[in-house]
Order: sequence, then structure tokens, then C-alpha cells
Amino acid sequence: MPWVEVCFSVDREDVAAAERCLEELGALAVTLEDEADHPVLEPGPGETPLWPTVQLRGLFESGLDRERVLTDLAAVPGGERPGAVRVQEVGDRDWARAWMDRFRPMCFGTHLWIVPTGMSIKPDPSHIEIRLDPGLAFGTGTHPTTALCLEWLDAQDLTGYGLVDYGCGSGILSVAAALKGAEEVMAVDNDPQALEATSINARRNAVDRRISAVLPDDCHTRNADVVLANILAGPLIELAAVIAGCARPGGKIVLSGLLSEQVDGVVAAYPDCEIEDVVTREGWARVEMHKL
Repeated sequence: MPWVEVCFSVDREDVAAAERCLEELGALAVTLEDEADHPVLEPGPGETPLWPTVQLRGLFESGLDRERVLTDLAAVPGGERPGAVRVQEVGDRDWARAWMDRFRPMCFGTHLWIVPTGMSIKPDPSHIEIRLDPGLAFGTGTHPTTALCLEWLDAQDLTGYGLVDYGCGSGILSVAAALKGAEEVMAVDNDPQALEATSINARRNAVDRRISAVLPDDCHTRNADVVLANILAGPLIELAAVIAGCARPGGKIVLSGLLSEQVDGVVAAYPDCEIEDVVTREGWARVEMHKL
């Protein structure tokens, strides 16, 4: 199956807006590079490893509406320049190879590692390794919102917990939660390909007995100890009652995928929750609340 890659460059301060635009257009994955084609690896605390000019590459399914892409990206500073946006088809093998070339083992927090199959890290009994390969749905931890969620999970003791991962994508957060001790994880997504990728990654990490990948209509949980939702601000607001409804009273609700300036609007959609913490990175935010 051929894929479509959209590539264009923006100034550092416009990266968050450009990423958001690509995701709203339906990008399955977004990678960031400098002009010398060096990948952005997950930053350490306080680091912002972005260059003055950043090249973004978005991966889309075939059948992409290219005219809409050009129109929407023209609204992003830099995207309006003639020839600024490049669109090309790439094959499965080409994309998988490019993905693996850019992806290296990454640590989130203190103990949680994402390690591509076929690679290894120095053995350490304190390490928790998530084995991950390219799938039909993406979410590798390289995006700041996913990294913020992984770092939150790394700091938790989830032993015996029930958890909902709403908008699971590749299932990376579901797998991390299960490896951190969650007894029952419900991974929810409206994309069957995401559910397939989640199931594959759960089996690869030997936690498939604790992870159920389901469509939203099949998610009936009302007593989860933790609900994670790493999706965009619009769906976080639109689905607020559904997301909050999955949690038990006193349960944690962790939201990400929103820009820093969208925090107040998103929090206002959750009146039965009390905010505990907001952490930001590169223009993106993670909001931690508990249900009253």
C-alpha cells in the first residue's frame, strides 16, 4: 500500500501550529528534522532541541486530498510560499526503513524505555522496556504530548489499577500502563487500524491478556482508576462527558494533545473534575485532574 508524505519547513516558533495542522489533516505520524536531516530525539528535562528552521514530514494514507493539504498549510507561516509544501508517494518498505532510521531507544522519566524490535539497551533490572515496531497506526513517543503521558505513567504505581486509554493510536500508552502494573486496560479508538496496531503491540510486549482494544461504542467502563486521553483539544472538549464518565469518583483523568493556550477551554469542559497539575513542553500541555 503506498503512503503519501507531506514535507515542508517552518521557523521554530511555528512548529506547534504546523504539527497541529498536519494532525488535523489526518497525519498518521509527524517527524521533525533540521536541514541536515538529523532527527529530533526526546529531550531531557529543560531541553528544547529544535533548530531555527525545522522540517516537518507528515505521513498520510493514500487518497489524501492534496488540494486541502495545500490550502490548510498555506495558513501556517511559511506554508504559503510557492513550492514550500512537497507531496510525494512512498512505499511501505521506504516508510518503514525511514521510520527505523529515525527511531532509536528513548527513555521517559526514570525507568520507562521504548526500544525498537531488533535494537537493545544496556541490561538494567530497573528498566521497563516497551518493544515497538511501525504499525498501521502510529505513536512512538517522539511527540511532546505522548512523551508527557509516558513520563506521567513512569512516575505512577499502577499495580492492580483499571485504566482507560481513550484515543489509543498505536497502544503505546496502554502497553506502558500494563507494564507499570495496571491489571485491566481498555484501549479505545474509532479507527480499526489503531485497534489492530494496539493488539499487535500488546502481544509483542506480552500484556495482551490485560489490554482490550475496543471501539468507543464498546467502552462501557464507569469505574476506571485512571483515564488517559492524548487527543486534540476539540475532541477533548466534545467528548468530555464520555471521557470523565469512564472514571470512578476520585479517579485520575490525564489529558494531553492540547496546546498550552487551550488548557483553560479544555478544563472548563470538565466541571466535575478538580485540576491538580499542568505540565507544558514545546507549546503542548498535559493536564492532570481527579474526578469529584
